[in-house]
Amino acid sequence: MGLVFEMGYKKILATAIVIAFLFAGGCTEQESTDNGTIEWRDTELTDVTTGETFRISDFEGKNILVESFAVWCPTCLEQQKEMQVLREMEGTEAIHISLNTDPNEDAEKVREHVERNSFDWYFAVAPNEFTQALIDEFGINVVNAPGAPVVLICEDQSARLLSGNVKSAEVLEKEIREGC
Repeated sequence: MGLVFEMGYKKILATAIVIAFLFAGGCTEQESTDNGTIEWRDTELTDVTTGETFRISDFEGKNILVESFAVWCPTCLEQQKEMQVLREMEGTEAIHISLNTDPNEDAEKVREHVERNSFDWYFAVAPNEFTQALIDEFGINVVNAPGAPVVLICEDQSARLLSGNVKSAEVLEKEIREGC
């Protein structure tokens, strides 16, 4: 019973920290769209393993899976392992991007996570304004790491948050094939 309580407490605490951090970070001036929010797809991100910068919009015309995660989250690791299976199933049919949205984790911690698990796709730490823009578009569940959030961006740039917790490689493949 103590472990269940502790796990629930950690989820609530982590979510509260993310929300507090985002509200505190929301006071800085940012480049915005006409409606006052930043366009998260055009935000420059840095891959933690290569140091190269990229934008999600760089992959326009391709299907993209964007996963929000935290290193401490075992559910996120399960989702990432399913992403790895999907990559092995489909080759380069979809771009995979994992974004750390935990304000208490940095690029070094994420890089260690990537290396420890032998992952080989884009991993970046999401800037505060990027995370807030995701929340603005998809709701707070997009940064609820234990919920294994994944956003599917289709070739036409439509985007939606996939439902459920850990999604199997087969479910992800079906979402890409039938949902885009």
